[in-house]
Amino acid sequence: MTTIDLTPLYRSTIGFDRFGSLLNAALGAEKSASAGYPPYNIEVVADDHYDITVAVAGFEEDDLDIQVENSVLTISGKQKGPESERKYLHEGIARRSFERKFTLADHVEITTAELRNGLLKLSLVRNVPEAMKPRKIAINGPDNVLEHKASEKAA
Repeated sequence: MTTIDLTPLYRSTIGFDRFGSLLNAALGAEKSASAGYPPYNIEVVADDHYDITVAVAGFEEDDLDIQVENSVLTISGKQKGPESERKYLHEGIARRSFERKFTLADHVEITTAELRNGLLKLSLVRNVPEAMKPRKIAINGPDNVLEHKASEKAA
């Protein structure tokens, strides 16, 4: 398994301790045998709005399970009971169980989930708390020199 040395990144950043383990987990997941099943799309719909669409042909709502735990979205499917005795000349539609995991960034929430025409669509939104949004920091010096000069230029 390939690992990435992020030591140079850690020298100039704070709070990205999990970043290396996330990258290594993602690289390991792509190499697993079931990495391609079921196929899925991740779409940026708008700023801070995303859609994940998973192709789950043959699965009913009762066959699917969607959970979020510790910022990991897990979508799993298991069809209940064996299909009736059928003889196939070719069986190209996979009916096997699956588990697909997505690591969510902080403050990303699932707003809706719908199953239509064999596609499971999850809508996600990133809600950054007001306290975490960028804010301007005023510099207080003798006589507020910076604010005074800015108001002179505007006049």
